[in-house]
Amino acid sequence: MTQPDPPTTATTTTPRQKPIPITIITGFLGAGKTTLILNLLPQLRALNPSYKLALLKNEFGDLAIDSQLATSSAIAGVTELLNGCICCNLVGQLGPALAELRAATATLDRVVVETSGSAFPATLALEVNRLARETGGEYVLDGVVTVVDVENWAGYEDTSYTARLQARYTDLVVLNKWEGCGERRLDEVLDRLGDLEVDVAWVKSDKGWVGAEVVFGVDGGLARGLGEEGKELLDDECKHEGDGGCGHNHDGHEHGKKQHHQSEVEVLSVELKSGGQEAAGVDASKLMVFLKSTPKDEVYRIKAVLTASGTVSNSDEDVAVLASPHPRNRYILNWAFGRWTFTPMGEDMAEHTSSSEAVLRMTVILARYESTKWKKRLEAGGRLDLDGTNKGELTVTKVN
Repeated sequence: MTQPDPPTTATTTTPRQKPIPITIITGFLGAGKTTLILNLLPQLRALNPSYKLALLKNEFGDLAIDSQLATSSAIAGVTELLNGCICCNLVGQLGPALAELRAATATLDRVVVETSGSAFPATLALEVNRLARETGGEYVLDGVVTVVDVENWAGYEDTSYTARLQARYTDLVVLNKWEGCGERRLDEVLDRLGDLEVDVAWVKSDKGWVGAEVVFGVDGGLARGLGEEGKELLDDECKHEGDGGCGHNHDGHEHGKKQHHQSEVEVLSVELKSGGQEAAGVDASKLMVFLKSTPKDEVYRIKAVLTASGTVSNSDEDVAVLASPHPRNRYILNWAFGRWTFTPMGEDMAEHTSSSEAVLRMTVILARYESTKWKKRLEAGGRLDLDGTNKGELTVTKVN
């Protein structure tokens, strides 16, 4: 393993001599990708305070959540690609997004691409390699890292072909959320990884923390093995039984006509407006009941920005929710497989336009065939309401 690249000493007028390394971090919904990334930054800053890491984030739905968390953590630059999959219908936006990040930062030491929970990393690796060739070596694919949620992987690995591909086509597997599962569950996951018939390095995280020297500089075996000839290999891999193929087009230009990996999940976009009430907030007691009672086999992920009216708490009651310094009492909510955290938004944080005008903006990512039922449940009221007699204006839209 090599140490993270030291930041260049070149000024803004000196051409960069080395290509910018790109690390792809993938993993199924709620595995802990963003937590892993946020834990890497202080390590890099400890090595060199001027180290500049940029994040290119891809997510389901039309709500920018993780980029707001990342921006508050002093990452050099953040770009978020919404409403699509970076390995399929958004793959053509990778080049412009990387150029945007470079333009925003005079010197850039590394880019981390965090994929959506249903992205296929090998297709994205092909695209990074193509951009490296077309730009004359401005970029280099450093490696692909897959985060596996040990507590829940046995369940979603059974239902998601993409989850298995994420664990198969990678340079490093990070085993996350293993601490409360016991050695037997950890051994079961390792056995399932062994069934994939690939020799992939793995490491256990410490509550989402892994050394930067492990994550970066993994020697990119996947990158070397996926040149233009790799497309045929991926096509053969994706011709699995049961659904006529994963639907990936490995040129990155169009969706397959048959079953596509994005149909493994369904997405609802939720907005709650105040209806003209000043200082209105979400009824915290109803919200807590909703979070506690939502079954994790039907709902995989909930992300939201909201104004809270009342006291909210994390699923781990030993971890207190800090008071929000924001004048509107704003919080970022992250819910995954029955666990959740509230992060207070800063007083001066520039909120993304996708959420700034609403009391609550939420993305709900569900198992296949669950969105119609949950759309009706939410629209019926009683779960996401304003505090007081006026319950507000709730809109629930199916995204895919």
